[in-house]
Amino acid sequence: MKRCVWSAVALSVAALGATASTASARDYAGTALNIIPSGQYGGLPIVPQADDQARLYDGLTPKFGSVRNSDLFRFFKSEKLGTPGAAAPRRREAIPRTGVTIVRDRFNVPHITSRTTDGLTFAAGWVIAEDRGLLLEQARYNGRTAAIDLPNTSAITLVSTLKSFTPSAQTEREVARQTNVLRAAGPKGRALLHDIDVYVSGINAFYRSKRNPAKPWTRNDVYALNALKGQFLGEGGGDEPRRSMFLSGLQQRLGTTKGLQVFNDLRERDDPETPVTVPGVYRFQAPPTSRTGNVVIDNGSLGTSALKEMKAFQDRRQRASNILIASGRRSATGHPMFVGGPQIGYFYPGLTLEMDLKGPGVNVRGATSAPFPGYMLIGRGEDFAWTLTSAGLDIVDTYAETLCGGSDKKYMYRGQCRDMQFFDAGTLSGERKTFYRTVHGPVIGYGNARGVRMAISRKRSSYGRDTLDQLFFQDLTRGRIRSVRDFFRSANQTPQTFNSFYADDTHAGMFTSGRVPIRAPGVDPGLPTKGTGQYEWRGFAPFSTHPQGIDSNNGIIVNWNERSAHGYQAPDDNWSLGAEQRVQLLRNNLATVRRHTLATVTSAMNKAATQDVRAMIFTPWLAGIVRSAPFPDARTQKMVELLEAWRRRGGSRLDRNLDGKVDDPGAAIMDTAFDSIANAALRPVLGPQLDQFAELQGRFDLPPGGQYGGWHIYLDKDFRTLLGKPVKGRFAVRYCGAGSLAACRAAISGALVQAGDTLTAQQGPDPAAWRSDATRERIKFVPGLLPFTMRYTNRPTGIQQVITFVGHRPGSPR
Repeated sequence: MKRCVWSAVALSVAALGATASTASARDYAGTALNIIPSGQYGGLPIVPQADDQARLYDGLTPKFGSVRNSDLFRFFKSEKLGTPGAAAPRRREAIPRTGVTIVRDRFNVPHITSRTTDGLTFAAGWVIAEDRGLLLEQARYNGRTAAIDLPNTSAITLVSTLKSFTPSAQTEREVARQTNVLRAAGPKGRALLHDIDVYVSGINAFYRSKRNPAKPWTRNDVYALNALKGQFLGEGGGDEPRRSMFLSGLQQRLGTTKGLQVFNDLRERDDPETPVTVPGVYRFQAPPTSRTGNVVIDNGSLGTSALKEMKAFQDRRQRASNILIASGRRSATGHPMFVGGPQIGYFYPGLTLEMDLKGPGVNVRGATSAPFPGYMLIGRGEDFAWTLTSAGLDIVDTYAETLCGGSDKKYMYRGQCRDMQFFDAGTLSGERKTFYRTVHGPVIGYGNARGVRMAISRKRSSYGRDTLDQLFFQDLTRGRIRSVRDFFRSANQTPQTFNSFYADDTHAGMFTSGRVPIRAPGVDPGLPTKGTGQYEWRGFAPFSTHPQGIDSNNGIIVNWNERSAHGYQAPDDNWSLGAEQRVQLLRNNLATVRRHTLATVTSAMNKAATQDVRAMIFTPWLAGIVRSAPFPDARTQKMVELLEAWRRRGGSRLDRNLDGKVDDPGAAIMDTAFDSIANAALRPVLGPQLDQFAELQGRFDLPPGGQYGGWHIYLDKDFRTLLGKPVKGRFAVRYCGAGSLAACRAAISGALVQAGDTLTAQQGPDPAAWRSDATRERIKFVPGLLPFTMRYTNRPTGIQQVITFVGHRPGSPR
């Protein structure tokens, strides 16, 4: 019987994978380059070559917006398919698998060829164990905390802080349930299971060859790593309890109506001025007309410990990837120009590594990672390339459970008082971890609503389905994508939420994925949902409602984690989708060139990577407020003039001479003054809740952070309103100066005077001599094993591709 089952699986795999022969493979790229700063190496002791790609990556940074074509070949490495495009010298590596060859190039990148797809998959497992063994063992068990949604626990934080989770038998059973989900996904799901088994056998073969005492890998390890990836990069929402407490506080102080107006202003539900990636309006469902299905948590009723854990969990989500594509009509060659990649932080061992895979139906190269069973995460095929950015669609909701039976462990659901399920997760660094679950998910805390104690549970639409994400990458790797529309349909298979980007020799496109729930009428997704059973999800958003576009926005497709399209409501955990976005730096830099080359697109990216978004977008409105009357003193006038001059020079935070100081004095002025300016502007309305709001939305994500969020987003619209400038979607409430330009000007000028006093005391009286500390914002590799550090830059890290295609496979629809 088993032989029959495995024969059927083998036939399914062959039918799905053998779409092209190795002999017919070609490389249709004109130029194909990439860089992965963490490099290919990942073991201990650290070899001298471990930072070779990091040094290339760092070398491009000071070029700012003047990247030439020769610089591309100097600071990136080849991404050509196969060993002919490999960087010499090359060496052959032994592997205990007939028909498989591994050749390593100068950067240690493995070029793998095989007579069978199973051979490629086995070799991918072998290589991941060889190049990322440290990471595998640090992540495999910690990843289970993401798979079971251990309350308020970030799996990537456990990995980066070298914590150790030991799963219980209950956890193992829960994670193993994903096998049934994959089987139910049809032939492709069963082929995925087969690939996972072959991949795991490659990992275990390498372990045996090195007499590694670690336990053999299983399917559960791969499931856990897919959940870790989803938690880190592919989720959105779930922060409703903290946000609703903020609303409660606003309404207590300002009244029900005004408090709600302020809440809605700051959440930026769908700002008409916010930049978007593709045109058009995409709605998963109509905005709610009432909040009868919601609960507002009383301000201060969630425990301090729970609040701290919730904040730390939310803060680990990454929103720092970018992509720039100039379509054929905006390029000098008539073919799309593609520069982009994911920003997943700087780690050693790196979370990604490179592979070049060639076999029956497979001819791909790029970045892969431990969750991927022989599939490519981000990279290129013979005639197209793809990448991802985090979309953060709202796929997580919290439910307020009505307690009953005089117990914190009983709750009302559909008219019955039910027992919560006890879950013994295991031990974390020796400490036992247990929690309770309702029908919605794990209980993450307790709070009050109108004085009544309630349990808060968390429901994630991708729970138990994380590994289905691999069906998309199976298609990409196995040669099934022949056009941009194929790409869209395949991307829609993943339950995780990403913006997926594609380019071939003719077209470029973007699709936003995610298993987005349709909420019940009367439910505002920005607030906790009543858990009594009347307000359950009503299905999931269909393909047609997902943001998508081909060759859009005047021939330019750009994304830096902004809203992908108008219409869908911003998730409750992301209040940064207002009028002022860092993606405008990319757009403005691209706009200076009519017909692009790879060098000009890379220049636009590299320039934005060290620009200060406040300098380039916010400074004109700040200066406008202060200049609306005479300056309070000559020093303040000089400070504003230096800020304006910094903007004219490009707003760079570079330390070109490596003296440990940001070159331009404007950075010192902005860094010192900004928090005081932000406080002064919002204090008239937020008052004692300033710091509470800062816990939800930081005042500014200062480098080496990614400058994604900050209060400049709100000040932009509020200041323009005060100055009488055109504003779409004005706030319902006036903030700075409570709507008085004179009062606002006095408060902002006072903040600048205060900053001037601070800088004078620290660095002397001449504003032109003031400098910010560039050493503080140098990039370090987590958790500290690799000693090399780099200048601040905000560029893709998982891989960055620079690529264009000049032809395509015969028969591919274009």
